[in-house]
Amino acid sequence: MKTHLTLPLLAVLALAPGLADASCYASYKAKQDSPLKLHFGVAEIDDTKCTKAVARDALKPRLATDGWILLSIVDMIPEEKLDEVKADAGDYFLRY
Repeated sequence: MKTHLTLPLLAVLALAPGLADASCYASYKAKQDSPLKLHFGVAEIDDTKCTKAVARDALKPRLATDGWILLSIVDMIPEEKLDEVKADAGDYFLRY
C-alpha cells in the first residue's frame, strides 16, 4: 500500500518547482491626471492563481511608482496569445 501512495507523491513533488514559477499575463487600463493620460498595457503576474483580483493587487503598486492609477484589468491572457496584444500595448507591453 505504501508504494501506491509514494508514486503519486513523488509525481506531485516533481511538478511542484514548476508551479512555483508559474506566470500569467494581464491586460489593463491605467491613467494619470493633470494632464489626463491613458494607456493600455500588458503585465506579467507571478502567481499560481491567475485571476483579475490577483492581477489588480499586483499591478496597483507597480503602476503607482510612476504616478499611474489602475483603472481596470481588461483580461487575463494566456502566454500563447501574447503576440496578439503586443502591438496594442506598445511601450507598455510587459513594462510593469
